[in-house]
Amino acid sequence: MKNLFSFFFLLFSFFSYSQIQHCGFDFTSYLVVDVHENGKNVNIDDLKITVIDKEGNEVINANNTLSWKDGNKPMIFTKNYLISKEGEKERWFFPYAKDNYLLSVTNTFPAENYAIKIEDLGKKFKTQIIDLNSFNLYILCSSENEKQARKFGPRSNSPIEVVMEE
Repeated sequence: MKNLFSFFFLLFSFFSYSQIQHCGFDFTSYLVVDVHENGKNVNIDDLKITVIDKEGNEVINANNTLSWKDGNKPMIFTKNYLISKEGEKERWFFPYAKDNYLLSVTNTFPAENYAIKIEDLGKKFKTQIIDLNSFNLYILCSSENEKQARKFGPRSNSPIEVVMEE
C-alpha cells in the first residue's frame, strides 16, 4: 500500500510540474487601427472598418476560423470604449488601444492574405484600403511577444496608423 501511495504521489507531482501556465490572451491577438485627420491625434468617429480579401470582398469569419467571436459574420472593427466610471482614472475596454478601432482575431490569423477597408459613413473622407501584415497584430502573451522581438523588421503591438484624406 505504501508503494502504491508513493507511485500516485510521484505521478501527481509529474503532472503538476508538466502543466504550462497560460496567458489570458493565449489564443487571441488584436488588430488596432489609429485613424485620424492629418495634424490631429483624435480618432474619427462613424467609420466602417472591414477586413477584405485581395479581391475586395468582405471576409466572413466562417466557423470562427479567423476570430473567436462573431462566427459566420463579416469581420468589422469596433471602436474601443471607456469602462471607467465618472470620477475614476480613465480605463479602456482594451487598454492598449485608447480610442482606436479594434478587432479580435486568432493568433493564427493570416494577416498577409487580407487588407482593411476604411469607409467614412459621413462621406467626408475618401475610402482607403490598407494591406495587413503579421507585424500589425497585437500579440499579448509574453512568450509569443518574445519570439516576435527576436525577429528583424517592424515590431508588433503597434496600431495601424491611417491618415484620412478629404
